[in-house]
Amino acid sequence: MDAATMIVEGQAVLGVELGSTRIKAVLIAPDGTPLASGGHDWENQFVDRMWTYSLDAVWTGLRECYAALVADVESRYGVRPTSFAAAGVSAMMHGYLAFDADGELLVPFRTWRNTTTGPAAAELSELFGYNIPLRWSIAHLYQAVLDDEPHVPQIASFTTLAGYVHRMLTGRDVLGVGDASGMFPVDPATRTYDAGMLTKFDGLVAQRRPDLHLSELLPDVLVAGQEAGRLTAEGAALLDPTGELQAGVPFCPPEGDAGTGMVATNAVAPRTGNVSVGTSIFAMVVLERPLATVHHELDLVTTPLGDLVAMVHCNNGASELGVWAELFGRFAAALGHPAEPDAVFGALLREALEGEADGGGLVAYNYLSGEPITGLAEGRPLFVRTPDSRLTLANFMRTQVYGAFGTLSLGMRVLAAEGVELDELFAHGGMFRTAGVAQRLLAAAVGAPVAVARTASEGGPWGMAVLAAYLGVAAEQDLPTFLGATVFGDAEVDVVAPDPDDVAGFSVFLERYGAGLAVERAAADAL
Repeated sequence: MDAATMIVEGQAVLGVELGSTRIKAVLIAPDGTPLASGGHDWENQFVDRMWTYSLDAVWTGLRECYAALVADVESRYGVRPTSFAAAGVSAMMHGYLAFDADGELLVPFRTWRNTTTGPAAAELSELFGYNIPLRWSIAHLYQAVLDDEPHVPQIASFTTLAGYVHRMLTGRDVLGVGDASGMFPVDPATRTYDAGMLTKFDGLVAQRRPDLHLSELLPDVLVAGQEAGRLTAEGAALLDPTGELQAGVPFCPPEGDAGTGMVATNAVAPRTGNVSVGTSIFAMVVLERPLATVHHELDLVTTPLGDLVAMVHCNNGASELGVWAELFGRFAAALGHPAEPDAVFGALLREALEGEADGGGLVAYNYLSGEPITGLAEGRPLFVRTPDSRLTLANFMRTQVYGAFGTLSLGMRVLAAEGVELDELFAHGGMFRTAGVAQRLLAAAVGAPVAVARTASEGGPWGMAVLAAYLGVAAEQDLPTFLGATVFGDAEVDVVAPDPDDVAGFSVFLERYGAGLAVERAAADAL
């Protein structure tokens, strides 16, 4: 079937992901082949010392994103879609969206970037014997209880951004198990919330909030391959005000961007892992066994099937690199040589390979926001050099890339000390469009081979579409088989092993990076 016929007959599959800086929709064939895409740029806001997005911005962005997808389809194939074989929504994980019994938002959306939940996270981690990160939904809820926030008695439900959008489109209050595991700990044996921990939480809040029963507030949990509802007429109108989109499209469980990253890199089996680089950066490693010790640097979440995953989540990723690329791009334009942003970014990344292995004595921090792994409540982007360091463009750019991977490397070294072994680490995100640069330096930072597939730049939205496509074959195939045989069967994959000189140089840089955290803390205090 040619692409135009597939689209007209509603056999194509739609995936949408609400990332931190971009909402993107991807249309694929049932075997994962990309057909079209559309996007909408957006930014979080810092309001009353909270990182947030308004719900109006969510729906404006989704509508513009979907309209851009339809326009791309029409431009490529001369047709307009009215239905799909399946669809799915994913979004940045964690955070806090609390609603009353009428479905009204009680407080502005609190995103994963907020680091105001320290007391709650620490108390819950001790109670459960399980690391509860600052950004998890349960940490936000319990912090609201501790702070006696007025909205708490009115809470009828709370969820993630993907869960909220999915509920508005389908009427179902559900989550995929991977996204759910960033709300509250999941028991891999049952593929749902840990019953013992639910009981402990209710006991913890019994005196303050005797009417608060956590299991009544959380979304139901589903695993990949289960139908999670169908597009309602109201949901279709929200996404496509033109009225062309028809109700009835089956939806897969909504997932977090960590889960879609795992699917997008075919990293859902034990001893595999992936690194997703965007506004944040995180590594996911599928475990063969539970960890022996609780580590604040490591989160325990799950794959979209519910298998246990160790996650190293860093609040700060490639955004600071993007700022420097904009600055150098403007400089080129001022000289009369304007260039496309991708060309500027690519040239700067390639220059990094010409730098000294340790970055020439320079150090950089990409901390636009706080970073829990290194114990910082707030961030200040920082570049520091000593009088005897060697400031060249190549060293500067290598240091900026190293800085983007610095916190990740600290977390991965904790994982290695636990005896966790990796056969291969798959990387994805726009940073890997420039072949061989970020991939090579990431291999040095994590000490493992890094693989990049041809679909790496498609990222999470494509992974979400693949999860939606899996709905059609879940009765006959498990997810790893579907990914391995159908989606990645003939994928072009480039693997780069760690270069010994890069590894040695990065180790020297990381020592300097660790020592310089005192400067970063001072900057956050002083500025």
